[in-house]
Amino acid sequence: MTQLRTRFGANYTPSRGWFHHWLDFDVDDVRRDLDSIAGLGLDHVRVFALWPHFQPNRSLIRERSLEDLRAMVDAAGERGLQVSVDGLQGHLSSFDFLPAWTQTWRQKNLFTDPEVLEGQSAYLTALARAVADCPNFLGMSIGNEFSQFGSAAHPQQSQATPEEARHWVATMLAACAAGAPNAWHHHSEYDAAFFDGRHPFTPSTGVPFGSMPTVHSWVFNNTAQMYGGMSEQSLRLAEYLIELARGWSPDPFAPLWLQEVGAPSPHVASSDAAEFARRTLEYALDCENLWGVTWWCSHDVDRTLMDFPELEYSLGLLTTHQAVKPQGTAVSEVGRKYRENPSLAGQRTTALVLDPGGTTGSNRQQCAPGGAFFESWMSLAMSGQRPTVVLAGKAEDDAYLATRGITELRYAADVQFKHSP
Repeated sequence: MTQLRTRFGANYTPSRGWFHHWLDFDVDDVRRDLDSIAGLGLDHVRVFALWPHFQPNRSLIRERSLEDLRAMVDAAGERGLQVSVDGLQGHLSSFDFLPAWTQTWRQKNLFTDPEVLEGQSAYLTALARAVADCPNFLGMSIGNEFSQFGSAAHPQQSQATPEEARHWVATMLAACAAGAPNAWHHHSEYDAAFFDGRHPFTPSTGVPFGSMPTVHSWVFNNTAQMYGGMSEQSLRLAEYLIELARGWSPDPFAPLWLQEVGAPSPHVASSDAAEFARRTLEYALDCENLWGVTWWCSHDVDRTLMDFPELEYSLGLLTTHQAVKPQGTAVSEVGRKYRENPSLAGQRTTALVLDPGGTTGSNRQQCAPGGAFFESWMSLAMSGQRPTVVLAGKAEDDAYLATRGITELRYAADVQFKHSP
């Protein structure tokens, strides 16, 4: 087994115009932003296309937008930054961005309508093809937390079964591969997949697909509200989600990507943001085969833009004027120290057994903050156990446990010693 050296990057939020910058794209503005990101010692960025701007009609994928994306990727390469491109936006910072041909009088299901799937596939293939030959292009993510449109909480839900969700993920990844067959492509999931037993997108829907599982860690998901922004539960949330994803993965040695993590105010006080970043990353770096950490986000949102939730304005490592914030310094320092002394995380020998309720994960709520599984895992972690996760279906597989180095199984019901292969 080959251990990975973790990469450090940022989700690129343009300092001028936010993601609306695609409407009047200026590569010089982008270069200034990327200079500041590279100045933090980061090595990659995740960038976001706005779907309705790039594909305003099902048969119209704008060449100018594809050229602008190519210019952005090239500018990043000039600064030593690799790039992952997210396609279906989809959903960003509490706003939804959907083209008119999917909405209103033409309301169509985003996961099952054949015309929508055809349009989405053509769009993702075009994006990937536009940058496929860029030497710093890492690959595509289907979209940013696009599965939130399948949530019962969404005001315009696109209903899907787990089987339909699985088919949609596979179809979209195939479209990315058609445009860039040699790149790494991903499905970017938010924590409802792990925590909500009703959600049609389950870990078995997304985790086994793509080049690596991705994790988005946000303490405003009731972790900070229940335990406090600087509690161990909040500081270890990213670590916990990484290990949950590892437990669901058919390949427990696959690389894992902490694709989003941030310090949202007021859930984390601004005075604590730097320490939150430092300690969160230190816990995450103790996870085996962590491919990368990509902080949300690079730059603050300009306060001249209205109607964002308050927490969205101050998540950046940098201000809109390129000044490095305390959390930017913290992330930069953690990355520098890691590069100078890349201590690689060892295997975890203690595992908490998860019975998720079959492949549909009907019992996933136990994994959410306050749930029995969440509480038990955190208790073990805070006692120094370095727990990982094993699904119940693998708990009696001695060969599997031995391969992972697991010598002790625990159960949330009693948290007692159960197994020693």
